[in-house]
Amino acid sequence: MKTEFSSIRRESPLVLVGGGRMGAAMLSGWLAGGLDPSAVMVVEPFAQAQESLREAYPGLTVVDGMGDVSTAPSVVILAVKPQIMAEVMPPLVAWPDALFVSIAAGKTLAFFQEHLGADRSIVRVMPNTPAAVGAGISVAVGNDHIKPTDRALVSALLQAVGMVDWVEDEALIDAVTAVSGSGPAYVFLLTECMAQAGIEAGLSPELAGRLARQTVIGSGTLMQHDDADAGTLRKNVTSPGGTTQAALSIFMDDDRLAIVVAEAIAAAKKRSAELSG
Repeated sequence: MKTEFSSIRRESPLVLVGGGRMGAAMLSGWLAGGLDPSAVMVVEPFAQAQESLREAYPGLTVVDGMGDVSTAPSVVILAVKPQIMAEVMPPLVAWPDALFVSIAAGKTLAFFQEHLGADRSIVRVMPNTPAAVGAGISVAVGNDHIKPTDRALVSALLQAVGMVDWVEDEALIDAVTAVSGSGPAYVFLLTECMAQAGIEAGLSPELAGRLARQTVIGSGTLMQHDDADAGTLRKNVTSPGGTTQAALSIFMDDDRLAIVVAEAIAAAKKRSAELSG
């Protein structure tokens, strides 16, 4: 990974615009992966976030705004909320040679080309929140100006916080958003429902919550370490005529759960497309 980071130096730094939860999570992964803190500048207007970043990463430069970035960057990571993205665009035009990478939902390559220039190298990424613990998955798509070296650098940056895949068709990002971008919330909802059902079955709230939470964590870990697909793992847990089959019959009869999940994914995809304009 250090080889891919070789283009990022104090003289041509990585500029992270937005040091919030996702930005800070990615920063942690980059520095753990060998990126020199002195080669990073974070643009973060909130004093409390600035203080936390400086305490966590000695040698890191944290500034209030884009006007405080005096050195032309090699790569700019845009990690601000989508609704304020247009506000941070104007100063970026001054860096024609930088690689721009956005992790903002709903902001298309066309949006960035409109604000930065049609000839800029731009990558759009959809990460997800498990990146905060190095277990995320990100999907990237680049515009026509992306070079192989740009792709390798972005892959290295994203691999520092989990897995990474690329797509060639930007329209697929809406489906990615619906499955993995929003997906952690679906898992958390399932955990909530399992815990509540346990309480209704007579368990204490503390025990029900612990059982549901650890079951989800353990099942995810098992999937990580077992090459079998999810369907096979499900069947391995299900004894004919047993308790698991009794529960699964409720989920699976008439494709009940499959239909609900498909409808939910479709709704999320549709909303992602609407937000993208």
